[in-house]
Amino acid sequence: MTSNTSLIVLHTTKFGENSMVIHTLSREYGRRGFVVRSMGRKTASLLLPLNILEAVVVESSRTNLYTARNLIASASLMGIRNSLYKNTMTMFLSEVLYRVVKEGAAEPGLYDWCEKQIHLLDAIDTDFSNFHIRFLLELTVALGFSPNVEDLRPFAGDNMPVIEKLMSTSFAESMLIPLSGVHRNEICENVLRYIEYHTESTLTVNSLKVLRELFV
Repeated sequence: MTSNTSLIVLHTTKFGENSMVIHTLSREYGRRGFVVRSMGRKTASLLLPLNILEAVVVESSRTNLYTARNLIASASLMGIRNSLYKNTMTMFLSEVLYRVVKEGAAEPGLYDWCEKQIHLLDAIDTDFSNFHIRFLLELTVALGFSPNVEDLRPFAGDNMPVIEKLMSTSFAESMLIPLSGVHRNEICENVLRYIEYHTESTLTVNSLKVLRELFV
């Protein structure tokens, strides 16, 4: 059985000599890994974090390993790929999604929300340094936690006034809230601790270190 599917790339792992498993989000399959065979340079360039792909998915009744073929980028995302800061953000955000959304999970509306956020980041020219924090806060809603101010207070400490402002203002206004790199990193970790609590898991996000060093 085959089907045409849109996929958001979250993570890749090597599979055999010349293949990869791409861990993705999609409307049809939720969070799922697919085998991509005969990897080449062109294919590898399609598998950057948060790339949006069109693929033919081949299902098999004999194995749980489905295959993705005929990969095509459905958007160039040059606004992201030409920016060191945005690329670092996508590396961080894709890792958060990979670790928070479990294999086999199918959160209603999560794919469409993520796709919208990716295009939004791609389109912003300036004032996007708070984007990843706003993304994390909105992710809690997309996952069904729907926090209010009091829910976040135990995790936020002295950062609560800023987090409350980030939650209550429009997206455009939240991008203009002045924050130092240190303050921004603290808030990011506050929200990750909240997500850890609600997912009952420990989130070791390796790319957070890179993000922390970039936004100083």
